[in-house]
This record gives sequence, C-alpha cells and structure tokens, in this order.
Amino acid sequence: MGNGPLSGYKILDLTQFEAGTVCTETLAWLGAVALLVLVASALVVAWRVAAGLVVMTAGGGAAGADSDALLTLVNPDHPVPEDWRADPVKVEGQYVDRRAAADLKAMLAAARAEGLEPLICSGYRTQEKQTQLFDNKLSRCMAQGLSAEDAAVEAALWVARPGTSEHQLGLAVDIVSRENQNLDDSQADTPAQQWLMAHCWEYGFIFRYPKDKTDVTKIGYEPWHYRYVGRTAAKEITSLGVCLEEYLAARD
Repeated sequence: MGNGPLSGYKILDLTQFEAGTVCTETLAWLGAVALLVLVASALVVAWRVAAGLVVMTAGGGAAGADSDALLTLVNPDHPVPEDWRADPVKVEGQYVDRRAAADLKAMLAAARAEGLEPLICSGYRTQEKQTQLFDNKLSRCMAQGLSAEDAAVEAALWVARPGTSEHQLGLAVDIVSRENQNLDDSQADTPAQQWLMAHCWEYGFIFRYPKDKTDVTKIGYEPWHYRYVGRTAAKEITSLGVCLEEYLAARD
C-alpha cells in the first residue's frame, strides 16, 4: 500500500474464501468493530445525559427533555391547542402528564429528604373542571360587589378561563406545604416552597408566575404553581431570570 493512509493495515480479500465458509479472522475483526460502535454509542449517551441534553426516564431509558410539546405556551392569549392530548398518570393522588411524572416524583422525594413536606394539591384538569373553578371564582368576585364585566377580569387574574390553563396540558402542578395549605402569599414563606423555588429547575420545572412577571404572564403571583418544561429549558429559563413567555419570544 506504500505510504498512503492505509499503510500498515491488512486488507481482507473476501474473494479468497469459498462460498459457505467463514474466516475466523474476519469474524474477530467484525466483532471488534461492532464492540467499538457499541462503546462509542454508550459514551455519546452518557455525555448527553451529563450535559443535560437528555434525562433518564424512570424505566432507565433516555428521553428527549425539551421537545416542542413541553414548551407549549398556554396563557390568556394562547389557548390549549385543539390537537393537544394529555397522557395523565396518577402521582400522589393527582394526575399529571406522563412526561412530567418521573421528574415530579424525584423532586418531591428530594424535598422530603431535606425534611420538608410538599403536597400536590392540583394537577391535570379537564375542560369541565377548569370551567367549574372559573365559575366559582367569578361568583365570589360578583358577591364582593363587582360588576359582571369587572368580576370576569378579576377572576381571570387568579383562575384561568377554561381553555387557557396550563393545568389542562397536564404539565402544571400546584404544590403547597403540608403545614400551610393556603393558596395565598403566605405560601412563599414556607420552607417547602422556598426549597421548591430554588431547586425545581433541577427536575425540569420552573416557578411559573413570579411576582415581577405579572404584566407579562397576565396571571397573578402564585408561589405554588410549577410548570414542567424539561431539564435543559428549566435550567436556561431560571438562569436567565425570565418567564416562559420571554424565553419563547427570545427563541423566535
């Protein structure tokens, strides 16, 4: 072969073997190549997991963490897509989309390992359930003396209109502290909530409705509402200090 790039390598001439015969040397060579391919593939998967590009599912398989579906924007201006199909599974008495379940369980377990007591109080909601919650809030606002129009505006600030709630995706959860289950600002002062706000991104969740983002999200401050977006996006959103609306706008 001279001094070319293949100099020093032995090229196997398969024509020298009769039909139906197998060369031991050939099998050994092919086996070595197959082993190298498997090792290389395993190293690539390990690197992607370490880099946060994929997460390992509860079953041990690798799954893409940041598909477009996990970043679906739902707010007063962006209703739940008509073709959206949640895949609800039960986690501690509440339902969430299957894609968020494993990381949700891991997050709750990590909080409890710190001696905290987080409690899921709401997860996936059907259209009927969201309608019921909105109508109840609307009635309470009107009972306070607001006109029907003003009551609807006030109610929508705290309970999303049917069809515009992230809960209908199955990717949002409301989590409270067992010691304080009130859905008000006092929730932010509980150790469980403070831990969740600081660590939720490690498990693919973001604190969805911060106090300083109300003008953007058009939803009031909710120190109990967390949205699953996948680990890579959650890390980026948290490090940038933006809400989901701002993050998606920057990507466009």
